[in-house]
Amino acid sequence: MPLSHDKKILIFGATRGTGLETARILTGRGDKVAAVVRPASDRSELESMGVDVIPGDVLDADSVEAAISSGSYRAVVISLGGKRGEPRPDLIGANNVVDAARRHGVQRVLMVTAIGCGDSKPAVAPKVIEVLGEILAAKTEAEDNLMQAGLDATILRPGGMTSDPASGTAIKTEDHMTMGVINRADLARLAVDCLDDDATIGGIYHTVDPEITWEAPLQRGDDTGHRKP
Repeated sequence: MPLSHDKKILIFGATRGTGLETARILTGRGDKVAAVVRPASDRSELESMGVDVIPGDVLDADSVEAAISSGSYRAVVISLGGKRGEPRPDLIGANNVVDAARRHGVQRVLMVTAIGCGDSKPAVAPKVIEVLGEILAAKTEAEDNLMQAGLDATILRPGGMTSDPASGTAIKTEDHMTMGVINRADLARLAVDCLDDDATIGGIYHTVDPEITWEAPLQRGDDTGHRKP
């Protein structure tokens, strides 16, 4: 059943990609949303949606602590990525959020990671491990920390991702050998659906769109750089 809507959902990683699409869906249906945003990041789109923007940096444990303690939140969404040349937040940042959520009694946490983490390593091509192995290892540690934290946790693992409009045909599956491509807007919809469904607590799901039949670049053996979640 859906969570009570009298409290906000707090998103880390909301200025782009899946986090931004998640904020768009939530605010569009009337949910109260807050987002932690680095001071140098563009917050204009979030503010236009009515999102409460909280200055902070996921890599700074004190600012994460301040953000989570600043309000009453019914859930936290963690959708972290990085750009070339910037410190990666996949492990330290995610752990900062999970640890602060536990300390401040925010029980519901949804984390977006990637296919190739944990027991899904055999689902991806060797090129994926070659290019993203360090990142996938960090995300795996973050998954483990979340699942051991005693929280109402859900993990979504996308494969290849696009910024195309939502297709409406994406699925989540507990088959951890599934690999495929998904639009970020569809991934965001699945994330919101999970927040509304207590049956997904404790679950780790692969998210793909069966109607997208082309392979992600790294599955084809192309190195196109780091993806945004």
